[in-house]
Amino acid sequence: MSSATQAIAPFSFFNPVVSHYFPQMKYLLPVCGIVLLFYACSAPKPTGQSAPYTETSKIPATDTFLHNIMAAHPQLFDSLLQRADTLDVQVIYTQIDRGEKGAAHFTNHFFHVREDRYFYPASTVKLPIAALALQRLHELNIDPETAMITEAAGEGQTAVYNDPSTPDGRPTVAHYIRKILLVSDNDAYNRLYEFLGPDYINAQLHARGYSYARILHRLVSSIRQDYTNPVAFADTGGRLLYQQPARYAAHWRAGPSIYRGNGFISNGKLVSSPFDFGAKNRITLPELHDIMRSIMFPEDVPAKQRFNLRQEDYKFLRTYMSMAPRQAGYPSYNNSVYTDTYVKNWLYGTEGNPFPGVRVFNKTGGAYGYLLDIAYIKEEETGVEFMLSGIIYCNSDGILNDNKYDYKTVGYPFFRELGKLIYAYEKQRKHKR
Repeated sequence: MSSATQAIAPFSFFNPVVSHYFPQMKYLLPVCGIVLLFYACSAPKPTGQSAPYTETSKIPATDTFLHNIMAAHPQLFDSLLQRADTLDVQVIYTQIDRGEKGAAHFTNHFFHVREDRYFYPASTVKLPIAALALQRLHELNIDPETAMITEAAGEGQTAVYNDPSTPDGRPTVAHYIRKILLVSDNDAYNRLYEFLGPDYINAQLHARGYSYARILHRLVSSIRQDYTNPVAFADTGGRLLYQQPARYAAHWRAGPSIYRGNGFISNGKLVSSPFDFGAKNRITLPELHDIMRSIMFPEDVPAKQRFNLRQEDYKFLRTYMSMAPRQAGYPSYNNSVYTDTYVKNWLYGTEGNPFPGVRVFNKTGGAYGYLLDIAYIKEEETGVEFMLSGIIYCNSDGILNDNKYDYKTVGYPFFRELGKLIYAYEKQRKHKR
């Protein structure tokens, strides 16, 4: 996944972007973290503890459909079916049929789905954070295209006063979300994590029934994760709309130790012991699958499960989830690197051109050998539509953080071939209408 950080210019009252777009900021930004206390809205407190994590001998949820479709193609999946436990494979396939008035009806199929089996969710957590950032702005009555200024208040924190990848240099929540959905930008996610804070994130996810979720950290960052930056929003005239101070997350807690692998690389050296994921992000595959469903079909999920979003927010998320990077305009991406099937694991892996008329609305993730994709796929002309979510562990040597993973030989072929088989099945399946 992309971890490119956009250039960040150090703050100066003479910085041309800041002084042009925020002429009044010189009276406001220097006092972030002091007078911000008078303006800050405190984050909602968690409504309850996240579900406890335990590794048990719970029987994996598997039905015959997905197993049989893979077993019918032993040249592709025989090794995977034999090593399903070792590879930590989980798949959810949702058939979608339409009622008389267009209401969606869902039929789920599962392969090896286990809520008690930890996997590292990597960049898939960016999708709920994008939705929650839009929700938070809705609560504050702030437009997503409003300038968001990030200050630094603690060791290792960095500030953002402009974004050279935008047309006018203004960093905004909307633009961070574009970069997240187009190329899975890590820095963009980190800025939204700092804006929301882990207390708000986890309280809101738990309130929507995602009780296993625990979002605890920025990505590719070793700074203190329970302490987040001061943030301010201002209009183009420099008028302050909202600001919040640097905050400690009162409810931030690392989970119990969860060990994976035979060893890991730390500071360039091999540590010959398992890696502890206890302080890492966590969420289950069914929860990620349901989050995607709530964004694509908010009217067809329970009201409690929905994010508090406007119709334009849903449209915005769907647009950039399914857009090719070259189509964005801003940011501008090199199509030879960020191809039209970039971060589209299902159907493509890393190969090929998009199927004509097929749109993939998705969020992928890949880190520590775990590879994921959470997707809704639709063929416009035929109306074929379905959801696919999956995870596979691609780390045959058992060493974590060495960037030597089996993504190309195991992970991407799995997503590409199973995705194509499900798509072919959907093309011939008699859909209920």
